[in-house]
Amino acid sequence: MNRVILMGRLTRDPELRYSQGERTMAIARYTLAVDRRGRRNAQGGNDQTADFINCVAFDRQGEFAEKYFRQGMRVLISGRIQTGSYINRDGQKVYTTDIIVDDQEFADSKGASADMSGYGNSYQQPAPQQPAPSSAIGDGFMNIPDGVEDEGLPFN
Repeated sequence: MNRVILMGRLTRDPELRYSQGERTMAIARYTLAVDRRGRRNAQGGNDQTADFINCVAFDRQGEFAEKYFRQGMRVLISGRIQTGSYINRDGQKVYTTDIIVDDQEFADSKGASADMSGYGNSYQQPAPQQPAPSSAIGDGFMNIPDGVEDEGLPFN
């Protein structure tokens, strides 16, 4: 079985192109920075702590990625690994590994991703404090004054 599930941050905005031929197809390419689990280098070295994984989304998935995904957003994808190779301009064989995306979704709330100023920024602004209603009591429920009948409520 060839199945991959990844969660990471977009290193750049997705790039959308359309195929040529009878049936044009949207093809979006983007790269996910996926954190590695494990110990971090205690000496503060420059060891790589993320893998940068190329992803390809076709048709509606590709159009969705181009329209809604932006650099720095954390997304969750599932798909399959596809390997390939080509000969570059210098005549050397280059091996490729891509994730062909089947499903993709946002991994952060809209507010959290809107506060992102760029890739790798894990700081989130605290939510603004809303004043409590004057009749609120300590458990978060509203204090209903005596004499109010249940008849006027839309539920029983």
